[in-house]
Amino acid sequence: MHPTDTLTSAARALTAHLTRTWLTLTAMAFATAAVVLLSSLGEGARRYVLNEFTQLGTHLLIVLPGRNETAGGAPPLLGETPRDLTLDDALALLRSRYVERVAPVSIGAAEVSVGSLSREVTILGSTTEFLDVRRLDMAAGRFLPPGDPERGAPVAVMGQTLARELFRGANPIGQRVRIGDRRFRVIGLLAESGVSLGSNLADVALIPVASAQALFDNPGLFRVLVQAGGRESLDVAADDLRRIIRERHEGEDDVTVITQDALLGTFDRILGALTLAVAGIAAISLAVAGVLIMNVMLVSVSQRTAEIGLLKALGARQRDVLGLFLTEALLLAAAGTAAGIALAYLGVWIFNAQFPAFQLVVPAWAPLAAAAVSIGAGLVFGLLPARRAARLDPVQALNRV
Repeated sequence: MHPTDTLTSAARALTAHLTRTWLTLTAMAFATAAVVLLSSLGEGARRYVLNEFTQLGTHLLIVLPGRNETAGGAPPLLGETPRDLTLDDALALLRSRYVERVAPVSIGAAEVSVGSLSREVTILGSTTEFLDVRRLDMAAGRFLPPGDPERGAPVAVMGQTLARELFRGANPIGQRVRIGDRRFRVIGLLAESGVSLGSNLADVALIPVASAQALFDNPGLFRVLVQAGGRESLDVAADDLRRIIRERHEGEDDVTVITQDALLGTFDRILGALTLAVAGIAAISLAVAGVLIMNVMLVSVSQRTAEIGLLKALGARQRDVLGLFLTEALLLAAAGTAAGIALAYLGVWIFNAQFPAFQLVVPAWAPLAAAAVSIGAGLVFGLLPARRAARLDPVQALNRV
């Protein structure tokens, strides 16, 4: 048979049973759309997390108290706590020639009150460098003043939500607030920045680090944010930071230094693997759709026995009949795949329009992989019915008429 005749006959056979064809196409389309949509969800989550880390700052290193390590032997009988990371330790990091800025961070929760209104929020203690390290913007007023970090001035910078709840639309700049058992004067208002890695900066109060240490009666720092001079110096800067702390802590290597690139790389690998896993799970539905194609083709073979016998009696070879039924399976799979990809892109567009904060992103490989698996499943599962049709004896097939 000529390829054009094969294609025409396959298309005519599919249109002769529209209900069955549409049901098969719908199953294949939804299965293909599931693969693309779930891949888009994984890719969107990956980019969202990486963007959140990027918003923390550029060329960033995070110094944490305590050493993350794995050691052999029995666990210690007595609990050990890591040595505090102090404000002096943080300031000493400025000795490194690879360091541009250092922002010590103390953290706790306290009640912030104005008159009869109060709100329990996170209190961040830091220095003026925190603004640049975290790439924050001011909506009004000014940030924490420069000066000796060990002298905590009674000033505070508030997030938008906290200011709105406590001052009910009034200008908070210059107003007095009580944080815990201490009084502070509001000198600045942060610009809207949303939620960053679970920390809603719109609902925090920032005060000088020394004031936070006194407020919470805790000389230890939660962490130290360090901005390196460039991306190429992150690794050497991390080694230099460990050396400085080791010298100050009597030779003990008791801090953990995490580079921003290491965090980004780790999350990129984890979320990339998760995206592939989710797409693989969704691809199982394509196998189910392939089984449906096989069932449809088997029914078609049983209903068209006489037609097959007539074709073979007129001189059609086994490969001609095989090609005819494989073409039908291929048309079903290809049409379902095209419809599924279009449906997936429509779903992504609707989702992104409704939720602009979290965007689905279709990875370039997802439509190609979905199409390959979908068409491959259609051909594989269409092979058995096609072979059965090709092996029919023409005399016996015509006798069943």
